[in-house]
Amino acid sequence: MITWAGRLLLLLGAAHLVAGFALTTPRHSGDWFSGALWGAGGDIIDMSPANSAFWLTAGSFGVPLVLIGGLVLWLDRRDIVPPLFLAAGLGIWSAFAAIVFEPAPWPVVWVAVGLLVAGARRRELIR
Repeated sequence: MITWAGRLLLLLGAAHLVAGFALTTPRHSGDWFSGALWGAGGDIIDMSPANSAFWLTAGSFGVPLVLIGGLVLWLDRRDIVPPLFLAAGLGIWSAFAAIVFEPAPWPVVWVAVGLLVAGARRRELIR
C-alpha cells in the first residue's frame, strides 16, 4: 500500500510538471530566463501570464510532490513506515486546495493519503 501511495504521489507531481511545462514553456520561457519576473512588482492578483506560468510549473507543488513520492518509496524500500503526519499534512493540503480550486486531480492525492494511512496501520498490526 505504501509503495502505491509513493508511486501515485510521484506520478501526480511528475504529470503536473510535464503538462505544465508542455503547455507554458514555449510561450513564457523567454520571460523566465530574461529576468522579466524579477521585481515584476505589483499585486500578486495582477500576475503576468509568464509569472502565472512559472507558478503553474517550477514554482508549483509539483516538484515537492515528486520528492515526497520518491521519499515514500525510498522509506518503503528500507521497511520504514512514513510518519502519519505526512499523510495528515497531504490530506489537509489537498482538502483545502480542492475546496479552493476544482476541477483538479485532488482525489488522487486522497487515494495516496488513504494508502499511506492504511499501510502504516497494517505495518503496526504486523509488528
